[in-house]
Amino acid sequence: MVSATVARNIVGIIGNVISFGLFFSPVTTFYKIIKNKSVKEFKPDPYIATVLNCMFWIFYGMPFVQPDSMLVITINGVGLFIELVYLTIFVIFADNKGRKKVGICLLMEVIFVGIIVAITMIALHGAKNRSLMVGIICDIFNIMMYVSPLTIMKKVITTKSVKYMPFPLSLTNFLNGCVWTAYALIKFDLYMLISNGVGAISGFLQLILYGYYSVMDSKEDNELTDKDAKKIQLTNLNGSSNV
Repeated sequence: MVSATVARNIVGIIGNVISFGLFFSPVTTFYKIIKNKSVKEFKPDPYIATVLNCMFWIFYGMPFVQPDSMLVITINGVGLFIELVYLTIFVIFADNKGRKKVGICLLMEVIFVGIIVAITMIALHGAKNRSLMVGIICDIFNIMMYVSPLTIMKKVITTKSVKYMPFPLSLTNFLNGCVWTAYALIKFDLYMLISNGVGAISGFLQLILYGYYSVMDSKEDNELTDKDAKKIQLTNLNGSSNV
């Protein structure tokens, strides 16, 4: 029989793979930005939130905060690098307002993380006390990362189009939340359970929204095609009767 530790490691490795997918899923979006040399209506909010989230989870996974969490450190370390690459691309092609927003947000995040690290290491002693404080903070910002697509979801509802909500990102967001929820349940980790449970729900809602408006888009496209066909027929008929 597989021990809880082995099972947790297996699920953690699967979680790492899916998280890689989550971090790489916006590649097509940034390819479009590079190709068009413009960010258009794309927002940096999810990537800014993810940077902060990764920094805190890296700190959470440290042995002096939460022992036996190397898989948490590795995936968030890679994620942090990838998100910074995305934001660099965004800054290159954004207007001055967009660049200023990204710069100010990242500076505030670095200062905030530095303050939390200093307080944790100086004021708190023992992994249990440190993991309590850092775990709560991680939950708050992990939930922010998962909920940050709400700004895009609002745009989808307003425009009735899924153009600015990539399906791969929504799908991997859902799978990522589910796998890390399972990881937290095997060797009970309350902090990972709360945030990733919310992530699974958030991803599920995004998939429902995507499915609904994809169907709506298909119907509208079919209606437009039918109308165009009728116009062509009427044009031909009018042309024949005028001859």
